[in-house]
Amino acid sequence: MERMDRAGLADFLRRRREAVRPADVGLPVGARRRTAGLRREEVAALAAMSADYYTRLEQRRGPQPSEQMLGSLARALRLSDDERDHLFRLAGRAAPDRTVVSGHVSAALLRVLDRLGDTPALILSALGETLVANEPATALFGDRTAYTGLMRSEVYRWFVRPGEQELYPARDRERQGRAQVANLRVAFDLYGPDSRAGELVRALRRESPDFAALWDRHEVARRFEDHKVLVHPELGELEVDCTVLFTEDQSQCLLVLTAPPRTEAADKLALLRVIGTQALAPERAAGS
Repeated sequence: MERMDRAGLADFLRRRREAVRPADVGLPVGARRRTAGLRREEVAALAAMSADYYTRLEQRRGPQPSEQMLGSLARALRLSDDERDHLFRLAGRAAPDRTVVSGHVSAALLRVLDRLGDTPALILSALGETLVANEPATALFGDRTAYTGLMRSEVYRWFVRPGEQELYPARDRERQGRAQVANLRVAFDLYGPDSRAGELVRALRRESPDFAALWDRHEVARRFEDHKVLVHPELGELEVDCTVLFTEDQSQCLLVLTAPPRTEAADKLALLRVIGTQALAPERAAGS
C-alpha cells in the first residue's frame, strides 16, 4: 500500500469541488450561494458520507479512505477516469484496473443524466448493473443500486429471482430473455472467462436451465429495443421509446425512456413522477 499524500489529496478534492457547478450535478443554484462550486456538505451528500468525514479529508486530518469511499467521491465530483486514478494514488491506493468491469461511472454519461429529471434514465454497466438512476427510473424499477453481489446484474436476477420478469408483459419475456443473454455474451467475450462476466455465466449455468439453453445458442449482440412495453404495478402497461448512449469503450451506457407528447404513455410517465416510489409493489423494491 502506498503512502497517503494528505496535502495533495486535500488540495485535489478542494479544487475539484470548486470546479463543479451545482447545475452540473442537478442541484439548484440558490440566491445565497457564496461560491460557484459545490459546498462540502453537498459533496458529502452526493458521496453518501458524513459532512464531517469529508471536511476532515479537505483539512488533511482524515483517515485513509477505502476504495469504495474513493469511488463514491470520484462519482460525486464527476471525475474522469484519469482524475479518478489520480485520486486513488493520492489516497495511497492502487488505481482500479481499467481492463475489468468497473463501478466507476462515466463522467460524460453522468453529465447527461444530471439533466434528465423528467423521464426515467439510468446508467448501466456491461453486466446490466444499475450504477446510477434518476428519481423517475427508481419509481419505475425500484432502487436497483441497492443490490449486492451477483444480484446486482439484471441478467442474473432475470433468471433466478421470482417476479423480476413481471416488469415485462408475458408476450415479451422470451425476447427479453434472449436479449439479456446476448448482451452478457458480449461482456463475456470482452472481459474473458476469469472476469466477473465469467463468474456470472458459471453461476447462471448452474442455477438456471433456461439460461444454459440460451447460452448454448451462442447469440451475441448488444440488444436494446427501440420500443418496448413495461409494466408498472400501479399504472399498468407503459409503451416507451428507448434511447441508448454508450461510452467510447462500450463498458457503460445511458438508457433513457421517453414517450411521444400527448399520449397515454406520456401521461403515465408524468404521473409516475407524482407517485414516486411510494406505490411500488413490495416485490419490486430492491433487496426483497
